[in-house]
Amino acid sequence: MTNELGLKIGGVPEHFNLPWRLAIEEGKFQQIGLNLHWSDMTGGTGQMIRGLETKSIDIAVLLTEGISKSILQGLDAKILQVYVVSPLSWGIHVPMNGDIKKPEDIENQTFAISRYGSGSHLMAYVMADQYGWNLDGLKFNVIGDVYGGLWALENNEAQAFLWEKYTTFPFVEQGKCDYVGDVVTPWPCFVIAARTEIAEKHPELLKQMCAIVNQKALEVKESPNSAEIISWRYNLGLNQVKQWLSETDWNYKGIDYPLAFEKTTHYLKKLNLISEEEAENWSDKLFA
Repeated sequence: MTNELGLKIGGVPEHFNLPWRLAIEEGKFQQIGLNLHWSDMTGGTGQMIRGLETKSIDIAVLLTEGISKSILQGLDAKILQVYVVSPLSWGIHVPMNGDIKKPEDIENQTFAISRYGSGSHLMAYVMADQYGWNLDGLKFNVIGDVYGGLWALENNEAQAFLWEKYTTFPFVEQGKCDYVGDVVTPWPCFVIAARTEIAEKHPELLKQMCAIVNQKALEVKESPNSAEIISWRYNLGLNQVKQWLSETDWNYKGIDYPLAFEKTTHYLKKLNLISEEEAENWSDKLFA
């Protein structure tokens, strides 16, 4: 198709994003005149926020809490829609065979985080709040990605590391870290966001783009072969994938979830991660 619009999109190289990868491989976006270039962002939400900021990516598939916080604090981007409506189970990982045997033992310890503003950073606050710890006492070590997190645990540079539990399960099996529990997000976990300039310039095209990926997600959810495909492509155990698929729902119909963002904004404010002023008129700031 002539006059194709080329856009760069970033997302984590994890099973949640299989619908995007399949739709790109099958040429679905090109049918609407969109040439989508995918970039794997191993540094997660923090890396994608930086990418939107520097314009090295146009669109991102990233964590609800991370992008909401950044936009409310001035990032020039807009949320297009919720992508994954189910919450995310963050595995709580600690050094192998160490003194930490349960989540409560992590109080006053150092968390490995991929970047400030990332999910691994913000969820440490959610965990601390859930356990009634002093939020001002949280300590962090920035490690870049999942491999940095494992290194930090092995070398006692951190005593806790929060990451999506199915992604890290193979490392737990390999004896690189211990898994002692979960922290579950109190909101839908992933959203699709775009730089404001792109969102305002191409609203209809982006709407069609979202509809394509929502449809592809429904196919992934319903296909009897999906567990095998995900297991093979992402090097995950088949039973783990089946469990994950049963727990996960994408936004198949592109429904709005305003209450989810109200909850996220309220929580960010409660944890002192955004100010009262930044939380004002949150709806006008967050959406295209």
